Amino acid sequence: MSSTVELTKENFDKTVTENPFVLIDFWADWCGPCKQFAPVYEKAAQDNPDLLFAKVDTEAQPELAQAFGIQSIPTLMIVRDQVAVFAQPGALPGPVLEDLIGQARGLDMEEVRRSVAAQQAQTGQGGAAEDRGGEPA
Repeated sequence: MSSTVELTKENFDKTVTENPFVLIDFWADWCGPCKQFAPVYEKAAQDNPDLLFAKVDTEAQPELAQAFGIQSIPTLMIVRDQVAVFAQPGALPGPVLEDLIGQARGLDMEEVRRSVAAQQAQTGQGGAAEDRGGEPA
């Protein structure tokens, strides 16, 4: 039995919202490196039963792959508290994947959220000011 969840555009948001720690493997059936990575990913899923391991078939779910700007597969993404904290293409060896999981577990999510908020503030400056420029009084 597979210990990974298949993500689709229908269940993606709900899955990521309801689970505080989600690993996502973007893959396709025709991709050789994806097939090499699959057993490594399955083993990590069995070794970390408290985390949600998910897969996105980029052929079946092109909208999801596009939404996350997936350029090459396999791509591993780690989402904590609905924030993508890691994304990297390439078939990772088991020890590297375990190390990444450890690092992601150790993240201070308050710090991550502050960093994300700061980045958003820099890129989206003046959102409220645009609202004030509406119709003349």
